[in-house]
Amino acid sequence: MPEGDTVWRTARRLDQALAGRQLTGCDLRIPRLATVDLAGRQVMDVTARGKHLLTRLEGGLTLHSHLRMDGAWHLYDPGERWRGGPLHQVRAILSTAERTAVGYRLPVLELLRTTDEDRAVGHLGPDLLGPDWDPHEALRRLLADPARPLGEALLDQRNLAGIGNVYKSELCFLVRVSPWLPVGQVPSPERLVALAKRLLEANKARPARITTAESRADRRLWVYGRAGKPCLRCGTPVRMEQGRADKERSTYWCPACQPGPTVTDPPTN
Repeated sequence: MPEGDTVWRTARRLDQALAGRQLTGCDLRIPRLATVDLAGRQVMDVTARGKHLLTRLEGGLTLHSHLRMDGAWHLYDPGERWRGGPLHQVRAILSTAERTAVGYRLPVLELLRTTDEDRAVGHLGPDLLGPDWDPHEALRRLLADPARPLGEALLDQRNLAGIGNVYKSELCFLVRVSPWLPVGQVPSPERLVALAKRLLEANKARPARITTAESRADRRLWVYGRAGKPCLRCGTPVRMEQGRADKERSTYWCPACQPGPTVTDPPTN
C-alpha cells in the first residue's frame, strides 16, 4: 500500500496538471458512477489526506479515491500512449485540454459533496504531511491503547495518517525497539512521532525513499525489503514476518538491534 509521501506526490502532480482547468472529458468506470459526467466543471484542487486523494470540483463536489495496494493515477499528454496497465483496469479518466489523468485499479472511487468529505476521511488522525498536523494529538491517540503493539498502532490511520509498512518498519528500527513492544513501553514516544514527521517530510518530494544517509539502491532503507540480508548497523540477518490475518502487512526488523517481544499476529485495521 502506498505510504503517505507517495500519495502526497500523486496529489501534487494531479493538482499541478488539473487545478484551475476545466474538464473536457470524464469517464468513471464503476457501475454506480457510470452515468456521472463531470465535463465542464473546473477542478478546484487535488489534495492528499493521509492515504486518500480528494479531487475537488466546481459546484461543491469531491471525487474521492484511495490507491490501497496497487492503485495509481497516471498523467498523459494529448496523443500519448497510456502505459499504466490494460484498459480493463482503468477506473477513472479526467481530461482537460492539456492533460489526461487516468486512474488504474482504484479500489475506492466515490463522488461526494465537498461538505461531506468527513464521511470519507473524518476518522483519520493528524496527517503527517497535512496542514492539520498536530504532534500532541497524534501522540495522545498513539498512546490511547498502551498495550497495543507499536507496529500495529503506527499503521492505524486513526492515530496518525500516512504511515504504511515501510515507515512502520523503519521507524521501529530507528528507535531500536521491537515492532511488537507495547506502545506504552516505548521510550520517549514523542521522539518517535517527531521522527515520523521528519522522515515523511524529507521524502515527500524524492523519487526514491531514503531513511539511511545513503543513496545506493540497496542501502536506502535500514530494514524494509532486506529479509535475510545483513543489518546495515550490526550485520545480523534482517527478519521478516507477514501478518497471518492480513498477508499485505509485512514487518521487517533486526532481532539484535531491536530487542523486545517477538511476533504476534497484527489484526487488520
